[in-house]
Amino acid sequence: MNTIALNVNRRAVEVLAEPRTSLADFVRDKLDLIGTHLGCEHGVCGACTVLLDGVPARSCITYAVACEGADITTIEGLDEDEVMVELRGAFTREHALQCGYCTPGMLVSARDLVLRLPDADERRIRVGLSGNLCRCTGYVGIVRAVQSVIEARRARNIAPQADGGRTILGPVGSGHALDSNEQPPPARQDFAPASDGVAPGVIPDFIPATVLEQRFTLPHAPAKVFAMFDDIAGIAACLPGVSLTAPPSPERVEGAIRVRLGPIAAAFEGAARVERDPATLSGRIIGIGTDRRSHSATQGEIRYRLVPLDGGAATTVELSIGYTLTGMLAQIGRPGLVRDLARRLVAEFAGNLDRHMSGASPGEAGPAELSFWSIVSGVVRARIARFFGRGDEPG
Repeated sequence: MNTIALNVNRRAVEVLAEPRTSLADFVRDKLDLIGTHLGCEHGVCGACTVLLDGVPARSCITYAVACEGADITTIEGLDEDEVMVELRGAFTREHALQCGYCTPGMLVSARDLVLRLPDADERRIRVGLSGNLCRCTGYVGIVRAVQSVIEARRARNIAPQADGGRTILGPVGSGHALDSNEQPPPARQDFAPASDGVAPGVIPDFIPATVLEQRFTLPHAPAKVFAMFDDIAGIAACLPGVSLTAPPSPERVEGAIRVRLGPIAAAFEGAARVERDPATLSGRIIGIGTDRRSHSATQGEIRYRLVPLDGGAATTVELSIGYTLTGMLAQIGRPGLVRDLARRLVAEFAGNLDRHMSGASPGEAGPAELSFWSIVSGVVRARIARFFGRGDEPG
């Protein structure tokens, strides 16, 4: 048995393993990272693909002991990666998966293509994915998904990275074995969560999978409402289920939101950046978070604009809420139900905000943890009322 020391998903690991243990068996059996799938176990199908020192590698034919000191990133370590979030949305949109067995390795390889290719060239994408086999889809949806992400990123002027951001030459995994007179390569600046689930770097823009438009009116002047939106702690106190985990700054906030959907309880921890434009009385909050228990991740964006009402005595708050949800919780949500829930939550936020601005104590305005059934009961009642209301209308 050998003690193998390496970094897996930005966490230092030291585990005893046989010299013959493959990297795939190491991460699956020793670390319970079963997102790495085993197929052919001969380096042919690509299902076991992981990032080894930032480079896609077949973990089934790589000995774990040969990775001493290396950086390993499995599919679980890419939950909040900017490119991977876009790829997962595109795979869903383009129906690029069926059984899903090849999907983790396919996504890791696709991410490398998105980083490297200058444009969405179908032939180069097919060649680049030729080492990842899929028995279900026929590859058409997969290729379209990768093309759409490359096109969208290039349209946003995100340039390709030469060699996928690799700074050294040599075989995969050689980056950690530097000569004593060499300088180590610069640290990668990939967007990734720290060990506590909060992203240490810049929070990236993204394209939401779902966008909801909401509005509500407050009996307060726009300037007063805009000043309230600058009070991050006050706003958090008005949002159901939200709590701050660190003192906020004008540009960044770290916190958590608790959600209970029937038997499933989730606590998304993450960070958000805050943007404000006093000239237009508008702003944007864009954040990212993960729930470790359900292995779900989300990116969210709230855009708001304040519109004077009644000669400036009141304010209409226009909200655009965009989000992308992945993981187990994404399998539960349905667009119609989410829209109804969003309306109820915005109404509760508006009521809390009005009471807070009117001088109510924190106890009166404090939000409770979100309860799926309490909200759904109101949704069902509202729908029944609308149904019978239509029945009373003249034909």
